[in-house]
Amino acid sequence: MKSTIEELQAFTAIVDSGSIVMAADRLGQTASGISRALQRLESKLNVTLLERTTRKIKLTQEGQLFLAKTRRILNDLAEAEDSLQKADEDISGLIRVDSATPFVLHVIVPLMHEFMQKYPNIEIELNNHDQVIDLLEHQTDVAIRFGELNDSTLHAKLLCRSRLYIAASPAYLAEKGHPVHPEELLQHDLIGFSQVLHLNTWPVNVNNKPFTARPKIKASNGETVRQLALDGNGITCLSRFLVQDDLQAGRLTALFEDQIELHYQKIHAVYYLQEHLPKRVRLFIEFLAEKLKPYL
Repeated sequence: MKSTIEELQAFTAIVDSGSIVMAADRLGQTASGISRALQRLESKLNVTLLERTTRKIKLTQEGQLFLAKTRRILNDLAEAEDSLQKADEDISGLIRVDSATPFVLHVIVPLMHEFMQKYPNIEIELNNHDQVIDLLEHQTDVAIRFGELNDSTLHAKLLCRSRLYIAASPAYLAEKGHPVHPEELLQHDLIGFSQVLHLNTWPVNVNNKPFTARPKIKASNGETVRQLALDGNGITCLSRFLVQDDLQAGRLTALFEDQIELHYQKIHAVYYLQEHLPKRVRLFIEFLAEKLKPYL
């Protein structure tokens, strides 16, 4: 008896998610149903594909060989299904997107209306994590990552480069004074980050060294830092996509523009390494890249 597509999907879902329970959630099935599908598959093949313990699931040598071929089959099937769509507008399905809260609010959300009008049959789920997540564990199709990338299991597409600004509100500057030289930062109230500490290194030199802020107020995400700055709590350093509207409207004032060492933060769309990227995900990434092209 031949293996079924459902059994192959169950097998790869278990591998990708790391457990039968998570695979069931990912496929919208019961854990017992996924477990039975795996048992049927192993029985048909007369091999053990996964070694199951109370703590983890591990591929056997046979499972590793079979997984590569299984992925190719499922990828080819997905590609064939995509090719039968009459137009991009017909593409359907759910895209789970993850990014830091500020990027979701200031970049993705303003683009959603246009994207949904262009692709009305696609569903979007936006999730916010201010720390790097495991895409498989969180069942994420595409994530937005900032800075240099280290994970070799992911594909990445550069979306844009966003420069850093040192800024404060006019109210704060009126109360505490307008610093002219970066050394004066040592006498000012600073706002920074509590978790991603490298974000507290600002693109100016103090005493001939890159300045690392010692924030009086810290926050875990850039949107909170922005709001603190807008409310006059101190000077901060944030990416252009966060503050460009505030700078243009005069809600924030850029500092040290004649002394700053221009630093551009790379922003990538990343997705799990696979031979065939679902067309709906590719369309979303291409849409973001096109809209952010002016910032490259």
